[in-house]
Amino acid sequence: MMQTIQMPLWPYVYGQPAGTGKIRSLPEDFIVKENLAFEPSGSGEHAFLQIEKKGENTEYVARQLARFANVRQRDVSYAGLKDRHAITTQWFSVWLPGKADPDWAVFETDSMKVLQSVRHARKLKRGVLSGNSFKLRVRDWQGDKDQTIAQLEAMKNNGIANYYGSQRFGNEGQNVNKALVMFLGAKVGREQRSLYLSAVRSYLFNQILAYRVDHENWNQPLKGDTYVFDLSNSSFKSSESDPEIIRRLAEKEIHPTGALFGKGDVGVSGDVLALEKCIADAYPQLVEGLVAFGVETDRRALRVNVSDLQWQFIPEEVLELVFTLPAGSYATSVLREIIKE
Repeated sequence: MMQTIQMPLWPYVYGQPAGTGKIRSLPEDFIVKENLAFEPSGSGEHAFLQIEKKGENTEYVARQLARFANVRQRDVSYAGLKDRHAITTQWFSVWLPGKADPDWAVFETDSMKVLQSVRHARKLKRGVLSGNSFKLRVRDWQGDKDQTIAQLEAMKNNGIANYYGSQRFGNEGQNVNKALVMFLGAKVGREQRSLYLSAVRSYLFNQILAYRVDHENWNQPLKGDTYVFDLSNSSFKSSESDPEIIRRLAEKEIHPTGALFGKGDVGVSGDVLALEKCIADAYPQLVEGLVAFGVETDRRALRVNVSDLQWQFIPEEVLELVFTLPAGSYATSVLREIIKE
């Protein structure tokens, strides 16, 4: 019998949200800027374009770029997907071997603007960002102002639980259930397959993180943890905690990790292995489906730092937030701690 997955309300770190408000009332209320992890060299076969888009999704812009430059769809790359209902600045690359750049100004529309173009030797790969900078406005804000400020101060000082955002799971979270149907043999396109597999791994990770939030050890050491360095993919294992690990966790230099399930060893031992096995055993069809589709096991930080967090009320019924998150972390994971939509 196929499991049916319901999206839970994953536990909060800093108590119930102290305010309510409207998010994304206007595209201008959700402004995102990608920060590349490197500087394009200025020469090479790939044109790097920094594009500001409004009300368009990333894949649409990529298709339009391919058509405009008269190249194959696969010759256009981007580092990450960005929200449609927002103003986002992100990078694309277009492979133009032996060709001059077209007039990118002609490509521009009311919803897409080319801010700069520069050449580079290699195409832009997924995930090669140092992070994303956000400027968000919550309209019609109401609530306990002192409590909201206290929660923001806590996030600034202690970070947030690194939950995957709701957009990862599709409309009403149905991408996980669509994955279950796919695991039973339903045929889907390549793009949908990738979305469904990502949704499954994200759901299981959030379940691990939720358990540790509930038990107040999402940012504390457990026996058998694997830790990742802040703003790095480098990690190390530790069967026991020691004063140095405790210090580095307190300083937010390292973070505990949770499994992104797939084939292969999950990379932990002891209490953490038992915990993650318990989650896996609760969702056998999801875990077995990931393995059957050849997804490789990985790990993800349970905690993430919220850099340069600032806020103001302008006027009292509008809350404006400015902050930066590492690539792969979600602004909605910040908002969910303070706002009930």
